[in-house]
Amino acid sequence: MLRREWALAANLATTALFLLFGGDWLADFSSPAWYAFMFAWLFAVILASAFAVVRHAEAVAEKLGEPAGTLVLTLCVTGIEVMMISAVMLTGKGSATLARDAMFAVVMIVLNGMVGVSLLLGGLRHHEQSYNLRGANAFLAVIVPLAVLGLVLPNFTVTAPGPVFSPHQAIFFGVMSFGLYGVFLAIQNVRHREYFIAPGSRNKGAAGGGAHTKDETGPLGPHVALLVVYLLPLVFLSKQIAVPIDHGIRVLNAPAALGGFLVAVLILSPESLAAARAALANELQRSINVLLGSVLATIGLTIPSVLTVGFLTGQTIVLGLDAVNMVLLVLTLAVSVLTFSSERMNVLLGAVHSLLFLAYLMLMFER
Repeated sequence: MLRREWALAANLATTALFLLFGGDWLADFSSPAWYAFMFAWLFAVILASAFAVVRHAEAVAEKLGEPAGTLVLTLCVTGIEVMMISAVMLTGKGSATLARDAMFAVVMIVLNGMVGVSLLLGGLRHHEQSYNLRGANAFLAVIVPLAVLGLVLPNFTVTAPGPVFSPHQAIFFGVMSFGLYGVFLAIQNVRHREYFIAPGSRNKGAAGGGAHTKDETGPLGPHVALLVVYLLPLVFLSKQIAVPIDHGIRVLNAPAALGGFLVAVLILSPESLAAARAALANELQRSINVLLGSVLATIGLTIPSVLTVGFLTGQTIVLGLDAVNMVLLVLTLAVSVLTFSSERMNVLLGAVHSLLFLAYLMLMFER
């Protein structure tokens, strides 16, 4: 177990070094090579730590069972997301749209990029793959309204100036989001667990399709302790990486949405790899549970959490998307509904979602 925790040594060593020397190291980015080194170092350490967090969270989830296991895994991933977004929001200038850009990036990366890759890989290897249609429809029934209300509606409200919610609107949306997510968890883990299990599967106890067996996970205590030890330094490291991200966007004239995209990549990499592996192993149900669950947690939990951070810190949180991204979001949701209306998947559906993801990347840099 200790040999597997090399990322912890990198995490703690990097945290200690930046506590001692970070102020000097991040003060001057006049050298492009130094800037690239600092960014690559922090990005790699945070990415490795995120993989480790998800690994231990999955082990804890396997031990606790459902619904507590699902809550642990979701809260860990969402906690990393909120930490990253809050750190970048509070560093530098012009970051009022960071939360919106990161959450939109999560939707685009997952519903287009990772769904597309998973369907392509699974289709190429297995020709057609089946899954439980009722589970996917349950996910989308919550994702679609929350995505439109959270990322589109603020453009059309008039109580507060700009594409933002007024305080009363934000409170209502936050309570509604948490409430719907709670109902969904009850459906997924208590009342209709069979919706999220592959057709014909005899494993009625794992709606999410855990990646560990009891022999592999080991005792619960070490996983909980390591989970905490990994998460605490990430709060500090998130603020450190916010400095080069902000510098790159400001000085290098990069698109403002690139900051949110980088945050989303850091957060989603572990789950994306797990989803792709599951599709290759002909476990499409597990892949769909992981991917759609990530989007739902982002929309249902991260938006209210970020709005709360904004209130507490006095930051303006811009949520409404611009016209181009609104079109992409509505198109993505519509195509997702069509994709998950069939009980069998193939490479054509994966190609369509992959094309939409490439369009998102192109339009990020060229309008």
